Amino acid sequence: MTFNVIQLDLDEALFGLEPRADILHRVVRWQRNNAQAGTHKVKTRSEVSYSTKKIYRQKGTGGARHGSRKAPIFRKGGIYKGPTPRSHGHDLTKKFRKLGLKHALSAKAASGSLVVIEDAKLADAKTSVLAKAVKEQGWKRVLIIDGTDVDANFKTAAQNIEGVDILPTAGANVYDILKRDTLVITKAGVEALEARLK
Repeated sequence: MTFNVIQLDLDEALFGLEPRADILHRVVRWQRNNAQAGTHKVKTRSEVSYSTKKIYRQKGTGGARHGSRKAPIFRKGGIYKGPTPRSHGHDLTKKFRKLGLKHALSAKAASGSLVVIEDAKLADAKTSVLAKAVKEQGWKRVLIIDGTDVDANFKTAAQNIEGVDILPTAGANVYDILKRDTLVITKAGVEALEARLK
């Protein structure tokens, strides 16, 4: 198998923008925050396990007055204002998310890291065949964006190759594009992206 690299007239509105780091930063932050689990949790003084008996008498000890060993001041006491489960996600308008994707595509095109190929199809789901083809092209960390559907054999073959990822057009996102050294888009992928981002 060999990748058939082609020359294509790319839409300037998608691939010819001046990449702006502030836009890319905002979209990546939105993506990563939405992906954060937010399941961190500590126990407050009402949740830690200890006797509710007053620990020593009120007066005459020469020490501070205390009624509970669960107080945050004590070792193994409850944590005051610690993290609780919550969502870290925030809103970002659809228009801005589209703009971020355009800037990510433009950034790859501007740096010469964008490659357009005829298609991404394999007759058999052979990892060795795909790995050899990727090595011939000199791709190290590569993201391949196909059309609306990804070829099942190609996807299976790519799963075991480190640094090779394949996504349908609907899955194309700013974080994954920027994370890889090379962005490879099929002809069908370019058409689908242009339709999606118009």
